[in-house]
Amino acid sequence: MSTNRTNRTNQRPGGAGLAAPLNFGRIAAYCGLLVLGALTGVAGALVQPAWFPGGLILSLAAAAAVFYGGRIAMGRALGVGVPAAGWLIAVMFLTATRPEGDFVFGAGTGSYLFLLGGMIVAVICATLSKLPQPPGGSARPGK
Repeated sequence: MSTNRTNRTNQRPGGAGLAAPLNFGRIAAYCGLLVLGALTGVAGALVQPAWFPGGLILSLAAAAAVFYGGRIAMGRALGVGVPAAGWLIAVMFLTATRPEGDFVFGAGTGSYLFLLGGMIVAVICATLSKLPQPPGGSARPGK
């Protein structure tokens, strides 16, 4: 019998961070965040001109909630980037004019504030300091 035992319960298989293996639950969560970010962008594009300035504040608050909620749910900054990418794709799609001349965003102050404000909110949420850790003393429960 070997006297040199290793405790493998504290080791993560496959690395951590970007080297961690992907699993179906994490991929599904990121896909859901992407769709949620896109829906927030579409809803914000429709709400912000309708009830200006309250709609602008409401749409930016909703974007901030989705971005920060993604960070909390996923536990890393990529949780902000995925819904922000969905928001940006949806908003950029809505800014393009169609051959008929229709578009969602008009050339106004509110539209520009929504576009710039959403990007600023995403950057702020992505650059927040490290997430707070749950309270707990030592790694050993009995000590």
